[in-house]
Amino acid sequence: MNYDRYLNSRIASVPPSGIRRFFDLAASRKDAISLGVGEPDFRTPYLIRDAAINSLIDGETQYTANRGLLELRREIAFYLSSRYAVSYQPEDEILVTIGASEAIDLALRALVSDGDEVLVPDPSYVSYAPGVIFAGGTPVPVETRQEDSFRLKADTLEKAVTEKTRLLILPYPNNPTGAIMEKSDLEAIAEVIVRHDLLVISDEIYSELVYGGHTHVSFAAIPGMYERTITINGFSKAFAMTGWRVGYACGAPEIIAVMNRIHQYAIMCAPRQGQVAAAAALRLGRENNYESVETMRESYDRRRRLMVDAFRSMGLDCFEPYGAFYVFPSIRRTGMSSEEFCAALLQEKDVAAVPGNAFGASGEGHIRCCYATAVDKINIALERMGDFVNAHS
Repeated sequence: MNYDRYLNSRIASVPPSGIRRFFDLAASRKDAISLGVGEPDFRTPYLIRDAAINSLIDGETQYTANRGLLELRREIAFYLSSRYAVSYQPEDEILVTIGASEAIDLALRALVSDGDEVLVPDPSYVSYAPGVIFAGGTPVPVETRQEDSFRLKADTLEKAVTEKTRLLILPYPNNPTGAIMEKSDLEAIAEVIVRHDLLVISDEIYSELVYGGHTHVSFAAIPGMYERTITINGFSKAFAMTGWRVGYACGAPEIIAVMNRIHQYAIMCAPRQGQVAAAAALRLGRENNYESVETMRESYDRRRRLMVDAFRSMGLDCFEPYGAFYVFPSIRRTGMSSEEFCAALLQEKDVAAVPGNAFGASGEGHIRCCYATAVDKINIALERMGDFVNAHS
C-alpha cells in the first residue's frame, strides 16, 4: 500500500537527525567510542534520585497540574532570579515540560503561523529548523563564522530580517560549536529585535556550563527583552538528568497560557517523579551552593582543554569553545567533507563524531565531538583520531 498520499508531506520530507544516525552506527560496532551524543557521563546525584524513589514509595503516582508542580515552579523561579537576575511568577509565567525540547516545540507552535519566518543561527542544534517546519513556518539560517567565535552578529542578523520575520531562536551557549555570547553581543542583538518588533526563544539549556572565567547572561535580563523573550531551560545537562526529561519555559503569561493549552491536550503533564527529582535538584543545589554542578563543570573544563589541545596538536584548526560540552574542529585540511570524514573515522578507527553539516550548511568542514565522555575513552579516541588525521592529510 502506498501511504504517500496519507502522510503529511511537510513533515515526512524532514530528514532524520544526523546526530542519531552516527550514534546508531556506533552502537552497532562493539569497540566503537562515541563522541556523538551530548549526554553527561555523570549519574544523577543520589539525593536527587532518592527524592524520586521516596515519592514512589509514598504512592505519589497521580497527575500533576498541567503547568507542573507548584513546588517545582517556585524553585525554578528562585533559581533563575538568584543565578541570572530574571524574575518570573511561578503561578502563570512558568511551564514545566517534557525536557527543553518540548518547551521549544510548544513555543514554536504557539507563536508561528503559516508562512512566518524564523531566524535560526547556523550552525545550531538539529531540532530548531524541523520544529519551525512542523509549526508551519520557514526556518531562515543566519550564518555564524569561526572568525567571529561563532557568535551571532547583529549586522548579519539585520540582513536576514524580512517583513515575514516573526521570531529569533537564540541558542547560547551553543550546540554544536560551544560558542557563548557576551553581554555586549546580546545588547546589539536586542537593538535589532526592538527595531523589527520580534520575539526571541532563548534556549539556555547549557547556561551552567560556561568556562574560562566567562559567565552566562540570560537574554531576558537585557533591558527591554524580558517581555519579548521565552526563556527555555531544563535539567538534562547541568544536573545530569537527561533521561528524566524535565524542562521548562518562562515568559509572558499570555504566551505561556497558549503553550500550556497545547501541552494540556497533547501531554497533560510531565511525569511526577521527574518533577519531584527536578525540585530536589534545585533545592539541594541551593542549599549546597550548587556543589555537584560545579564538580561537573570543573571536570568538563579539564576535558575541554584536553580536546582542544589534542586537535591543535593534530594540525587541525580548532576554535576554543567556552560553553556547553562540545568541540568543533575544522577538518578541511584532510580534503574530506564532514560526512566523508566521520564515515571513514568510524569505519577505520571505531570513533564516532557528528558531521558539522548536520547542524546547518555553515557547519560543513567541521565535526562535533562531545567531551561529556569518560577521560580514558577520550584519550583513546584522540589517539585513534590523531592516527587517522595523519593518514589522511
